[in-house]
Amino acid sequence: MTDPVPPQHRPEPPAPKAWGGVFSEATDGRVEAFSESISYDRRLADDDIDGSIAHARMLAATGIVSAAEAAAIERGLEEIRAEIHAGTFAYSIAKEDIHLHVESALTARLGDVGRKLHTARSRNDQVATDLRLHCRRAIDRLDGALAGVQRAFLALADAHRDLVIPGYTHLRRAQPLLAAHQLLAWCERLDRDRQRLADCRRRTNVLPLGSGALAGTSLPIDRDHVAATLGFEGVTANSLDGASDRDFVCELAFVVALAMVHLSQWAEEWILWSGEEYGFLRLPQAFCTGSSIMPQKINPDVLELVRGKSARAIGNLQTLLVLLKGLPTAYNRDLQEDKEAIFDSIDTLEAALGIAAPLVAATRFDAGRIAATLDRGHLDATSLMEAIIASGVPQRTAHETVGRLVRRALDKGVALADLADGEFSAEWAGWNAELRGALGASRAVERMRSFGSTAPARVADQMERWRRRLEAAPGGR
Repeated sequence: MTDPVPPQHRPEPPAPKAWGGVFSEATDGRVEAFSESISYDRRLADDDIDGSIAHARMLAATGIVSAAEAAAIERGLEEIRAEIHAGTFAYSIAKEDIHLHVESALTARLGDVGRKLHTARSRNDQVATDLRLHCRRAIDRLDGALAGVQRAFLALADAHRDLVIPGYTHLRRAQPLLAAHQLLAWCERLDRDRQRLADCRRRTNVLPLGSGALAGTSLPIDRDHVAATLGFEGVTANSLDGASDRDFVCELAFVVALAMVHLSQWAEEWILWSGEEYGFLRLPQAFCTGSSIMPQKINPDVLELVRGKSARAIGNLQTLLVLLKGLPTAYNRDLQEDKEAIFDSIDTLEAALGIAAPLVAATRFDAGRIAATLDRGHLDATSLMEAIIASGVPQRTAHETVGRLVRRALDKGVALADLADGEFSAEWAGWNAELRGALGASRAVERMRSFGSTAPARVADQMERWRRRLEAAPGGR
C-alpha cells in the first residue's frame, strides 16, 4: 500500500537541536512537521548567508573571533550558498528553518569554528534582519517593474497623442479627454505606489541584528559595522523593538495591496473598453484566451486574473494585521506566519506587473470606432456652459441654461451642435454664433487651459515630464 504521508512530513530520526541542551526528551515528530518553516523560508537563504557573512566580519573586527576563523566561516557560507543555488543542498524539517540549516551545514564543515558564528545574535534578530534584506530587495525589484508599466502607458499615450475619447463619471459619458491624458492618469497612480515603496524602504532599511533575543548582548559588538557591510542606513535603537518589529512587513503589504488595487481598476476599465459594447480597445490576442464551447470568444482572461489576484494581496495585508494585533512585546512564534503572506504578496504583484507591461505595450485604441460615436452623450455641454460663463453669466444660470438646451437636443435625438441658432436664442438671449466654437468634443478638449487638464499643450508637457522622469528610473534608457 502506498504511504499517503508526503516525505517532508514523515517522522525523522531524532536530531540534536540548536536549543536542545535543557531538554530531556526528543521533539515529537508531529511537532516538527507542524512547526517547520523551511518549506517556505528557504527563499531567505541568500539573505541569511549575507547577514551571517557580515556578522562574522564584525566578530573578527571586534576581536571576538580571529580573522582566520572569520575567513573560514565566510568560505564555508559561500560553499553552502553554491550548493543551495545548484539544488544539491539537503533540507529537513528536523532543522526547522533556513537559519538552522545554514548553521548546521557550516558546523558540519568547520566544527567549533562554525559554532562560533551564532555568537552575539539570536534567531530573533537574525530572522528580522533576513526579512528586512529580503523586503528591501523586493522593493527595488517592484519599483523597477512599476516603472516598466509606466513606460508602457507612456508609449501608448505617445502612439495616440491626438486621439479624443469620451471621459466617464458614474460609468456615464461626461467630458471628452485625450486618450493620452487617460493613460497618464495610470502613470500618476503607479508613481504614488513607487513613492510609497521608497518611503517603506527607508523604514525597512534599518538593521536589527545585535538586538539579540530581546535585550542585546554583553559582548563588545559593533552594530554599525554590520549595518555598513549590508547597506543599512542605521541600526534599531531599542533591542526589544528591533527583534520583534514587523511594521515594515505590514507597510510593504499595504503598498503592494494598493498597487494591486490600482492594477485591478485598470484591468476592469480595459475589460469594459475592449468589449463590443464599448469597442475602444483592441487587446492583443496573445494576451487573451478562448472558450471551450463558444468558438467565437476572445476573452480578456489575463485582465480578469489581474483583477482577481488583487484579492490575494488585500487578504495578505489583513492576515498580517490580524497576526500582530494580539501579540505582547518581544518575539513570539506567531511571527513565523508573517513570511508566507508577504512572500505571496510580493510574488503576486511582480507577476501582475510582469504581464501588465507587455499587454499595455501591445494594445491599441480603435480610433475609427471611437470617432464614430464620440459626439454621443453631449460631452461638450460643460464646454458650452463655461463659454457662456466667460461672457459674464453666473455659473448656476449658465448651468441651468445649458441643461435646458441638452433637454432640447435629447428630445430631438441630436447633438448640441445640431440645434439651430434660434433654439439657442430661445433659451438664452445672449446667444451668438461665435459660441459654436465651444461645441464638439474635439473643440471642448482644445479649449481646456488649466494645469493638469486634458488640454493638448498640458498633456504634451506631461508626456515630456514623464519621459524625463522614466529615463532616470530603474531600467530606463
